[in-house]
Amino acid sequence: MRICRILILLGVLLSMEAASLSQTVVADASAPAPVPIVITLQDAISRAKTNSPEFHAALTEEGIAQQDKVLARSLLLPSVNYNQQFIYTQPVLDNAPRFIANNGVHEYLAQGNAHQELNVADLALYRRSIALAELSRAKAQIAARGLLVTVVQNYYGFVVAQRKYSTAQMASAEAARFFDISQKLERGGEVAHADTIKAHLQLNDKERDFREAVLGLERARVSLALLIFPDFNQNFSVVDDLRLPDGLPSYEEVERLAKQSNPDLAVALSAVKAGNFEVQSAKAGYFPVVAFDYNYGIDASHFATKTDGVRNLGYSAVATLSLPIWNWGATHSKVKQSILRRDQAKLELTFAQRRLLGQLKLLYQEAQTSNEELDLLRQSAQLASESLRLTTLRYQGGEATVLEVVDAQNAFALARNTFDDGEVRYRTALANLQTLTGTF
Repeated sequence: MRICRILILLGVLLSMEAASLSQTVVADASAPAPVPIVITLQDAISRAKTNSPEFHAALTEEGIAQQDKVLARSLLLPSVNYNQQFIYTQPVLDNAPRFIANNGVHEYLAQGNAHQELNVADLALYRRSIALAELSRAKAQIAARGLLVTVVQNYYGFVVAQRKYSTAQMASAEAARFFDISQKLERGGEVAHADTIKAHLQLNDKERDFREAVLGLERARVSLALLIFPDFNQNFSVVDDLRLPDGLPSYEEVERLAKQSNPDLAVALSAVKAGNFEVQSAKAGYFPVVAFDYNYGIDASHFATKTDGVRNLGYSAVATLSLPIWNWGATHSKVKQSILRRDQAKLELTFAQRRLLGQLKLLYQEAQTSNEELDLLRQSAQLASESLRLTTLRYQGGEATVLEVVDAQNAFALARNTFDDGEVRYRTALANLQTLTGTF
């Protein structure tokens, strides 16, 4: 009986646990899905700057260059150190030290040292570090503008993927409707069976296009999610602002901005500056170096300020002049190397100037042409939609062939997709142009 009671109690407990689990499952199933995050283009750019390892690598290099400048500046300033030392020497007769270099058996040193070195090379290295810091800052700007282009492409690529998904869905529904019309007309004896076959083939093609559009949408979503989120988050939506394109300034204004704030040109200019200072630093090996040392403290046989009434505190000063005499041509080789690097930097500067003019003209023409084509593409999309409607009505009235309807359906999908691609092309062209000019 006791065993039966235990089994009954276990059964009751198991049933209660199963009931609680079922309630939890029902509660989870009825819980509302999380609301997707709405992302604008500026949000995407800000998030990408936070999560992009390439952009952060450029920022890291900029920070390192700034610290290199601080280190180079420290070589020009005096340094202060404190040294404390105890020296024990084996004694000989009369408690004198065995080693002649030592002052006594017990020697205590506690001194502060101020050191200053005057070196032409250090000054040139400091100026070179300033130029390299400017160079790294310009490279960080290049990385930021390149990231902007990447974000624009992925952001509007996702917007267009959504549009193409909608277009493929509409085209598939239109093909299904046309297939139904052809079947009804065939049953009424108004069209041949070949029309129905052609309509069925068209429906298969549009359904396949719809599946490809679904795949393209998922690819675009994943690409954008990897760019803007620190984790793999796909629960987001974007704002479709392609219908509100930015205006294109005049070429004169774009050229002025490019000359003022082009990071590629700034990198080349900073490289030339750094090369000039590197040459100066290498030539400094021919000049003497002057160093000053001032010591204050004790150097006595007892660790005390006074010994037997004698004050141990004192100071000493040392001035050192180092003259380079002979180093087997090492300084000359360093100068030759620095001159070769500086000349290469000058050549790259002139090429960067020419390339800037060429890229500026081509990118501006690309933006201008894509902007001018938008009205034509929009008009073509509207005409294709109207043509599809009229051709379908004519087919139902027996005035058009099945091939005309199929061509109208294909032209409708192609025109809408081309218009969407045209809008992305214009936004991408603007982003590419702004890599040379900055925001306008």
